[in-house]
Amino acid sequence: MTRQLLIITTVVLSLNASAILKLNGAGASFPYAIYSKWISEYSKSQEKVQINYQSIGSGGGIRQLIKQTVDFAASDAPMREKDKKKAAWPVLHVPTVLGAVVVAYNGKSIGNDLNIDGQVLADIFLGKITKWNDQAIKKLNPKRNLPDQEILVVRRADSSGTTSVFASYLADVSEEWKSKVGVGKSLRWPTGIGAKGNEGVTALVKQTEYAIGYIDLAHAKKNGIYTVNLKNGAGEYIKATVESISASAESFKTSGDDFTVSVINQKTKGAYPISAFTYFLLPLKKEKDQKISEVQNFFKWSLTKGQDFAAPLYYAPLPMNVRKAVVKKLDSL
Repeated sequence: MTRQLLIITTVVLSLNASAILKLNGAGASFPYAIYSKWISEYSKSQEKVQINYQSIGSGGGIRQLIKQTVDFAASDAPMREKDKKKAAWPVLHVPTVLGAVVVAYNGKSIGNDLNIDGQVLADIFLGKITKWNDQAIKKLNPKRNLPDQEILVVRRADSSGTTSVFASYLADVSEEWKSKVGVGKSLRWPTGIGAKGNEGVTALVKQTEYAIGYIDLAHAKKNGIYTVNLKNGAGEYIKATVESISASAESFKTSGDDFTVSVINQKTKGAYPISAFTYFLLPLKKEKDQKISEVQNFFKWSLTKGQDFAAPLYYAPLPMNVRKAVVKKLDSL
């Protein structure tokens, strides 16, 4: 190869590389499975767009958005007002799918289909119920021979939207939890050991006998971990499924441009009680650039064609009225 040809080849390769638009996102681990699938499928038709998403937790994603080191973020909990004020631009919350936070446990010596209600669950995570054969658990499972063993509580060590959703449920069913611990992405835990990400909690529960924790449904299914039947607002013991997650959003109606809403502990029959929307976070810059335009295109694809990939990965697609309202908003930007 001559020197001149080498120079021309280098220039052409450089131009081709520069034609690839790279978009960076970071945040929630709760929807990581569906976001990875969306990025993979979207890239098949958009070869000039490369999307990278890092599962670092909702809190980490919000911090990166505020620092302007990502083009978009993701969170299971809406941004707090103090975080919104730190952002350089207003932020639009774009609901993506509905997911479930499940109560996962190592069932080696306990077995499947354990019934738990909200008060018992709160008392376990408050450190008040410490053994698997506690009378409160036995009362809900009278035919089960529960082991006389200490419960190992596993919870998140990082700032987490999954934690915020889980704590919102506990605060709804337990006044003691509400007053002593409260709700948030980071908490002062009364008991338990911490692990990073849904991945970390999943691994610790799976490998530790008598452990209990909270993770998203997708991680539980993928790893074959037992999950409790949780009592819902209608008094039923419900296991998390795509159908029971969808039921929690049956009464949701959109209003204006604010698409954040809680569907925790609905009284709808068949609704799983710890269901939640999860969100993309889009910075609304005054001057729209190519990156923001491409991010919006990806979001609109996710809200339309992308919804078909939700159920196989154990997420519930958005209600049709929500999809249409959010796409209309994105089109207006």
